[in-house]
Amino acid sequence: MIRKKNPGFPFMPTGVSQDKSNGYEELAEAFMSARNPRLGPSMIREWTKTLPRGCPVLDLGCGHGVPISEALIGEGFGVYGLDASAKMVAAFRRRFPKEHAQCASVEDSDFFGRTFDGVVASGLMFLLPIDVQACLIHRVAGVLNPKGKFLFTSPREPCAWQDALTGRDSISLGSQEYGKLLNAEGLRLAGGQLDEGNNHYFFAVKA
Repeated sequence: MIRKKNPGFPFMPTGVSQDKSNGYEELAEAFMSARNPRLGPSMIREWTKTLPRGCPVLDLGCGHGVPISEALIGEGFGVYGLDASAKMVAAFRRRFPKEHAQCASVEDSDFFGRTFDGVVASGLMFLLPIDVQACLIHRVAGVLNPKGKFLFTSPREPCAWQDALTGRDSISLGSQEYGKLLNAEGLRLAGGQLDEGNNHYFFAVKA
């Protein structure tokens, strides 16, 4: 991922976009071709060791399901995949016809009417406007069971950059601000780790 960072600029004005996929519907084929399937699965497999075996997991921004949902399914977990790109969801359904998939935004999905022991959002959080990031954390807290786990990716430091594929603004609020938002919703930031591609993962748990 190519980042144009502004380390001292943790916040940017939020904008209203009619495209809930943040540009990824138009570029779905390019994303699916470019997504490196080797980045993420080892982190996901390690994270699943903290979950009840076989529990359903909500995959936010699941894309076409490779490699995150694929890793979850391979470890025996049921997946509820959510993405705002219709093309991505169609590809997900073709690849994993037995799993649940929905084309909707995180603000609108009725998957949040269920409960889960695990929620993952790989490559999604920083694509969202600041207010939607806060909304997402609120909604995740609402669906997690007690001691449920939330894994999401975003740079550890506050920064802003242009997405390498869409050219749209991406925003990381940084570990301090994410910690505050999580705490306000009854979640605790339990640590973080980098994967093979230097992508930073936040680990959170519900009290």
